[in-house]
Amino acid sequence: MKPGLKTLYYTLAAGILFFVAISTFLTWQAHDFLNTPPETYGREIVLDIQPGSTFDAVARTLRDKGLITNFKKFRMLARWEEKLGSIKAGEFRLNTSWTPIQILDAITAGQAMLHKLFIPEGLTWWQIGRLVDESGLASFESFEKAVHDKSLLAKFNIPFDNAEGFLFPDTYHLPRPRGKNAEPLVRAMLSAFWRHAGNKIWPTDRPKPKELARVMILASMVEKETGADAERERIAGVYANRIEKRMLLQCDPTVIYGLGTAFDGNLKRTHLKDKTNLYNTYARRGLPPGPICSPGFRSLEAADAPEKHRLLYFVSKGDGTHQFSSSLKEHNSAVRKYQLRR
Repeated sequence: MKPGLKTLYYTLAAGILFFVAISTFLTWQAHDFLNTPPETYGREIVLDIQPGSTFDAVARTLRDKGLITNFKKFRMLARWEEKLGSIKAGEFRLNTSWTPIQILDAITAGQAMLHKLFIPEGLTWWQIGRLVDESGLASFESFEKAVHDKSLLAKFNIPFDNAEGFLFPDTYHLPRPRGKNAEPLVRAMLSAFWRHAGNKIWPTDRPKPKELARVMILASMVEKETGADAERERIAGVYANRIEKRMLLQCDPTVIYGLGTAFDGNLKRTHLKDKTNLYNTYARRGLPPGPICSPGFRSLEAADAPEKHRLLYFVSKGDGTHQFSSSLKEHNSAVRKYQLRR
């Protein structure tokens, strides 16, 4: 072999070996990066990605929090996977024991964190607002604003000046709203009312505003008066009978609601005589001007179809149920039996 060819041969061979070595090294590095998590024993980290965040900004945050080890390689991976523009907004629960591929999948195709919020039956809108505030999902002020939002009330066919009664009691799993804005939470509760209750009670045609108002107010009163399902239709029937006879409804929970946050737990005779309280059914005839809490489905059913009977009174027996009477004489006897002798 001629010296020139021999030199060329060795040069080409060396170049090929160098290329193979470099390729092998880069392949090993890529494999090592893709399959090696930052930590063996991982730490859970919640990453909050704001709407409009760029991939580079998110990747730098991932690096700073120890969720990836190399910004440039992570960016190359995203480009290779065609996910540079696929970042999702929301809170994501990540772990430092995850590989870069797992991290990338989580922030581009995963499910944002959902927060559990339990709303029990019988709460007022401001009590629900405090629960929301305590959960950290939204501020009380934002919740109050959303509950009184006229456009929102019109959208959900609410015939009152706030959403009292329509904030359906349920267990919600919700993403954290941006900027602690409560409107998405209130929308979810109003949607739940029609989905879980309204559309079942009125499956064909929604009631006219006046009828809807009547049912919602009566249902909220039933909800506050009893926790016994078997009594709900009966109590609704008592109030229906008293309305028909133009009797005062004399419902303590309505008076308490009218006192608002000023109520200290002690209902006084002066409260029952106060005619300035629009919810005082001891001094004003008929139903109060609006619901007094968020009723559950059973109370809504009862208010829509009260039991037919001649009963006009009921008194607590102290065991969660009530004694019902059709005359004042019977009622006074029941009061002496179950209340005055305690």
